[in-house]
Formats: sequence, structure tokens, C-alpha cells
Amino acid sequence: MPAPLRPAVFLDRDGTLIEEKKYLSDPALVTLLPGVGEGLRRLRDAGFELVVVTNQSGIGRGKYAEADMHACNDEMCRQLAPYDVSFAGIYFCPAAPTSGDPMAIDHPDRKPAPGMFLKAAAALNLDLARSWVIGDSPRDVVAGKNAGCVGQILVRTGHPIADPEQWRACCACAVLDDMQQAVDHILLATKRGHKASSGQ
Repeated sequence: MPAPLRPAVFLDRDGTLIEEKKYLSDPALVTLLPGVGEGLRRLRDAGFELVVVTNQSGIGRGKYAEADMHACNDEMCRQLAPYDVSFAGIYFCPAAPTSGDPMAIDHPDRKPAPGMFLKAAAALNLDLARSWVIGDSPRDVVAGKNAGCVGQILVRTGHPIADPEQWRACCACAVLDDMQQAVDHILLATKRGHKASSGQ
């Protein structure tokens, strides 16, 4: 008998879990954002798998090597260890964009395309229809929507969000200040059995 599908929270890395630093390649510069460790632990305790999905175009642009990215990921995980938090998977897309439009789908794995979500769901036995995405960029929430996630959350801890109302309207996503607010939103919606993240 196949194992039951599990819900997940898909997490962008830069600007969502750790401080945004353009083309981050030095593990010494990895800094967890406030409240991330505690928030992820609450999600884990609520039964969610934690999956990182990150565009890493710096690899494709020649700004840093894949090994540098892995070293930064390792440091992020080291900083999360005191919170007893680990990830079910870390998925990355190294492709550089081929379009000047950040919302264009120019690679099947590069957000806003859903490829990383779909690969994680297949490999980790995840239920996308009960899963959420948290990110600091519109392409993060659109990728989650394209993958069929039940809820999408934009946090203000990374890239500036120019028009929150636009994204609330077009993606039915919540726009919140930080990880702790995002976790509160997910846990409340899950408790109430909501099927959307439209600011409820």
C-alpha cells in the first residue's frame, strides 16, 4: 500500500530564510532572518515537510560555482540545527534567465515555472493540494500557484513588494511582514480548513 501523501511548505531561500545578498557565494555571509528557526520548527511540529526551492542564476551567469552554493546551503542548515530543523529537500535551478521579464517562464525549473515543486512532490511523496509556498518575490508565489499549492505567501523580508494589492488580487496570496506572520497564517488556515490564502 503506498504511503500517504504529506503536506509541505516550499520555501524560497534568499530574502525568505536568509538575508538577501546578491549572488551570495560566501558561507561567512549567510545570516538567518529573524524568527526563521522558530517558525520552521512550528511548521515541522504541525506536520509539514520543509522544502527549499531556489533560483540560483548566479551559477548560470558564472558569478559563482555550484560548490559555493552548496557551501552556503550547508551553513544555513548549520545555523538551523539548534532549532532542530532540517529540510526534506533543497532544490535549485542554476539556469540564467533568457528573457528580461522576471515573470517569464524560460526554463521548466526556474521559478515562476513549477518544475522544482513537481520534482520535490514526486521524490518526497508530497500532496501539493495541501502545500504552501513562502517567498519574497512574486515569481515565488506564481510558481507555487502553477504547481497547484493551496496557498501562497509573500513576505517583506527580501525584495521590495511594489504593489501588494496587485498580488493579493491576481494570485489570491497573502502579503505579510515576516516568517512568523507567514507561519501564523498557515497554521490558522490549516486549523480552519481553509482552501485558500486570500488574507483570511
